[in-house]
Amino acid sequence: MTRTLSPIFRPLTVRSLELRNRIVMSPMTRSHSPDGAPGADVAEYYRRRAAGGTGLIVTEGVAIDHPTAVDNPKVPHMYGDDALDGWRRVVDAVHAEGGRIVPQLWHVGPLWGAMTRDIDPDLVPMRPSGLWGEPGVTSYPDSYVEYGSKPVRPMTEQDIADVVDAYARAARAAIDVGFDGIALHGGHGYLLDSFLWDSTNRRDDEWGGDLQRRTRFPSAVVAAIRAAIGEDAPIFFRFSQHKQQNYEARIARTPDELRVILTALAEAGVDVFDASIRRFDYPAFEGSDLSLAGWAKELTGAVSMAVGSVGIAKSLRESRVDGAAPTRDNIPELERRLGDGEFDLIAIGRLHLADPALATTLRDGDTLPEFDRAVHEASLT
Repeated sequence: MTRTLSPIFRPLTVRSLELRNRIVMSPMTRSHSPDGAPGADVAEYYRRRAAGGTGLIVTEGVAIDHPTAVDNPKVPHMYGDDALDGWRRVVDAVHAEGGRIVPQLWHVGPLWGAMTRDIDPDLVPMRPSGLWGEPGVTSYPDSYVEYGSKPVRPMTEQDIADVVDAYARAARAAIDVGFDGIALHGGHGYLLDSFLWDSTNRRDDEWGGDLQRRTRFPSAVVAAIRAAIGEDAPIFFRFSQHKQQNYEARIARTPDELRVILTALAEAGVDVFDASIRRFDYPAFEGSDLSLAGWAKELTGAVSMAVGSVGIAKSLRESRVDGAAPTRDNIPELERRLGDGEFDLIAIGRLHLADPALATTLRDGDTLPEFDRAVHEASLT
């Protein structure tokens, strides 16, 4: 049985971005861009997902032009002629298949050094208060936790200005090469998120202190990007409660606290909130069945995107421990929530690795693929 009448396959327009369905390829780090430049294999990788019917592709994290943005030389950049030429080929390939694509701009912030320790010792990680964050439940090895937990100097006013400017330049460059909007990684303990988290932001100036002031840096980045790209293209913002330093951390303990954060970001220019959580249908707060994406829409009225274990019985963290991740028939629940308007888009990661034509598989009601980390994360296909 086909799902052509499913809410998954309704079109959606956000500013100038017109989507043929609600299926989004979630950003996933692939590390296949030597010296930061995506090659023909990266273009083909994204083209295949667009050809398979996916409405929107959010790229893997892309480094902005800042010395400590990323610590992996195979993560792509959004600066430099080679990288921008590579991205132009990616965009053209996706557009030729009727797809749409936005880059996820990235600065790892406190987590500089998590990918590799082979980095310039003179470079200082960007941390609001010089802190890595209080360790908790994490998948990082003890050796990295010990290394990362050593305090460094807090970010200076010049650091803050430099990073804001780097985000704006990267966003403008992305629009110039043809991307359909901008996505920001504002979750998981990375730089933008580290200003929101009270474990990493203990400043007592305009950039920290109470919750409202902790929103000012990510809001300043969003506002600078909006000024740089104009009014046509949408801005997506990924946020999360959990951090890679501590999966049990939270930036908002109540819906009212979440409202403070998301309202500030929406006023700065965010159009779509990408609510990152391990399972898309988990309740975000006690006393309500609403998911994190549902609360984002409820509190702001903005378009929201859910993500997490679509069609899969194990979370990403569990599958990294166990390797394989069997299927789980939660598509009817996804359709119910989309149909009820709880959220507007659904981002799918691992199944897009297992099946480039995932959107067609869902449309036709075919059997979902099983994700096997050893097979599907090993190569770029």
